[in-house]
Amino acid sequence: MRYRSTKTFTNLPCAHRLHSHPGHCRFVHGYSRSFKFYFEASELDEHNFVVDFAALKDVRQWLEHMYDHTLLIGEHDPELAFFREMEARKLCDLRVVPSVTMEGTAALVFEHVDALIRDKTNGRAWVAKVEVHENDKNSAELERIDDRAQ
Repeated sequence: MRYRSTKTFTNLPCAHRLHSHPGHCRFVHGYSRSFKFYFEASELDEHNFVVDFAALKDVRQWLEHMYDHTLLIGEHDPELAFFREMEARKLCDLRVVPSVTMEGTAALVFEHVDALIRDKTNGRAWVAKVEVHENDKNSAELERIDDRAQ
């Protein structure tokens, strides 16, 4: 048997740009991102939870650190030095990430939050899926496909 619960974090406004995109996405633009995590466990904790939502403060804090009024720039952006200078002048709160796409964001948050959840539950629970929304029209998902979950 497998138990599943979900937790959503919303209203995280940030900006990014896709430097190699031929269209408007190459310009700095912003969205209010949201994240929906699907947690799974084969057994419940002592309170009959998959994950105790009250214990997810560190997840919320990390998401806010990464995505609340920040500027996301890809680590291979040719203008990275310029954006670092903007941060040095306190014109932005820069986060350099492997990929600024929704798919890249899904991978980054999946890995980070999965590690936090596994640590917090001593491996009893894990992230099975994450949905990342940049607005109400566009999203990406990343889902664990191996059935072993470990």
